[in-house]
Amino acid sequence: MAAKSFDVVVIGSGPGGYVAAIRSAQLGLSVAIVERENLGGICLNWGCIPTKAMLRSAEVLHLMHRAKEFGLKADNIDYDLDAVVKRSRKVAGQLSSGIGHLIKKNKISLFKGEGMIPAKGQVSIKTGKQIEELTAKSIILATGARARELPGLEADDELVWTYRSALTPKRMPKKLLVIGSGAIGIEFASFYNTLGADTTVVEVLDRILPIEDAEISAFAKKAFEKQGMKIIENATVKKLDREKGLATAHIEICGKVEQQTFDTVISAVGIVGNTENLGLEALGVRIDRNHVVTDEYCRTDIAGIYAIGDIAGAPWLAHKASHEGVMVAELIANKTPVHPIKPNSIAGCTYCYPQIASVGLTEANALQEGYNIKVGKFPFIGNGKAIALGEPEGMIKTVFNEKTGELLGAHMIGAEVTELIHGYIIGQALETTEEDLMHAVFPHPTLSEMMHESVLDAYDRVIHM
Repeated sequence: MAAKSFDVVVIGSGPGGYVAAIRSAQLGLSVAIVERENLGGICLNWGCIPTKAMLRSAEVLHLMHRAKEFGLKADNIDYDLDAVVKRSRKVAGQLSSGIGHLIKKNKISLFKGEGMIPAKGQVSIKTGKQIEELTAKSIILATGARARELPGLEADDELVWTYRSALTPKRMPKKLLVIGSGAIGIEFASFYNTLGADTTVVEVLDRILPIEDAEISAFAKKAFEKQGMKIIENATVKKLDREKGLATAHIEICGKVEQQTFDTVISAVGIVGNTENLGLEALGVRIDRNHVVTDEYCRTDIAGIYAIGDIAGAPWLAHKASHEGVMVAELIANKTPVHPIKPNSIAGCTYCYPQIASVGLTEANALQEGYNIKVGKFPFIGNGKAIALGEPEGMIKTVFNEKTGELLGAHMIGAEVTELIHGYIIGQALETTEEDLMHAVFPHPTLSEMMHESVLDAYDRVIHM
């Protein structure tokens, strides 16, 4: 049987892959997607979307327990973990089927199976015992990543969970250890802690959420501890002793090892790119620390082969993958101008309670890069909408280039900050200055007014503090 020929073949249908395929089709290219599992990839099926659905359930439960504060009555408050998980899986399933509709709408050919590249311009798809061959002028690698496993801490889906087990738990943890305090670890810690698990977070570095601004990390730690979470920093889980129903963790803290026993462990120590079994090494595609090496346009060393999203390295974020997918599609279609993605323009969001969002340089990063800076801060306690919502804990911080007024970074913690951060993202994209932000009229009463006040504070003009 002759190989089917396409302009573009995308391997992987996550937020990078399916977006690259759709944009390629919009530009008049013939496109195929190869997917070995579920449409939407890890993000939609086992990451971004189902975790947010579960965290929403936890947030509602938290608010129900606070009913009296709002003049309301709610008795016998409880949750059904199976129902929470069922809702989460339903949300993921609904969106996955929606991507199937988009693929059909854009006349994209879908091939289910494991894809690999036997030679430049060729894609081989294995489905069971059958092999199907495709040819392509351009190939986009969008195979994503998986959870990193450390020796001795490997998941077993009983005592030690990865994100998949944590999203479909067979039981509710009573005493939970979360190893790693990045976004994934903190979100699961927040979810299970809110549902009543005795939760401990261990972080190898000197502070939790280590990529965030130091003040935001400190604020988050204080908030989590107030909720009953235990935070151990500068610590390493050296090994786990496993027995039926119990895991004893050997935790090294400042050179001393102590033992603590848990019934559940969630390992969230980072991710590694899915680079194996694709034939990349034989083709001469460079791989560094489990990620494909690319230039700023996501081009590999081999002409016609691109890599986008998690397989191409940090930041490991769905929105970064999607924008890379669009950029590569436009590059392939010779649509000009094509702009590479600027790492400092990509926001990070953590959907714990309270939420965390940031974009650009932290205060420390800005100083390290040699900027003279102005820093503004504004607390939620000074905002009328936050008080009315019953969410007075949080802050917004902005960092400016003192010389030019350029917004170098913005960092937030508090209610709905993941929905606020886009204002600063747009500002950066438009190369706004502090003057533009000061002159913008923010509606009242809104949480967004704090964004304005933080800018004013940086220039000693703050009103409500």
